[in-house]
Amino acid sequence: MDPELLECRLAVDDLDAFVTDLGEISERHGVTIQAFDARYVAGQQHLQRAAQFADRALERGENVARDRAVEILLYAAGRRQIDQALEMGVSQGETRAVILIDHAGSTENERGDLEAAREAITDLESFVESELTLDDPDEETLQSFFDITDAERAATDASLEALVRERVALLEVQK
Repeated sequence: MDPELLECRLAVDDLDAFVTDLGEISERHGVTIQAFDARYVAGQQHLQRAAQFADRALERGENVARDRAVEILLYAAGRRQIDQALEMGVSQGETRAVILIDHAGSTENERGDLEAAREAITDLESFVESELTLDDPDEETLQSFFDITDAERAATDASLEALVRERVALLEVQK
């Protein structure tokens, strides 16, 4: 089952408190939650693929992070350094965001956990509103963050999202 993505706008006054709130919701509902600044997300498949690679790394004992949410962040960022990957996370202030909510290996009976977690996130003070954030990717930010040159884009007919997913996959190879 693919992770659920909550596209939204956040207004975070206290980043540490927001991260703590997400952690509590995660624990309470038995799900993994990771919030991303939408400017760094190339599309739905980008985050789905990152979650798949993170799960594979955890299953094989090849993970860098102890926490599944952080491992997903590392893969999504295409980096093995947590401090570099954190740039992809949300920051203080108003942010267009994508929040990944996932329960690895969940069954349809456990689907309620995802829905309850989603509802709890939308009840947070930092949650402003649901808003489509993946329809209009920030190509300049994506190219810069993932080191995708204009020459590379000109040399292929692959989409920017496909090139970003390639960077995610390369992290698996580079380990």
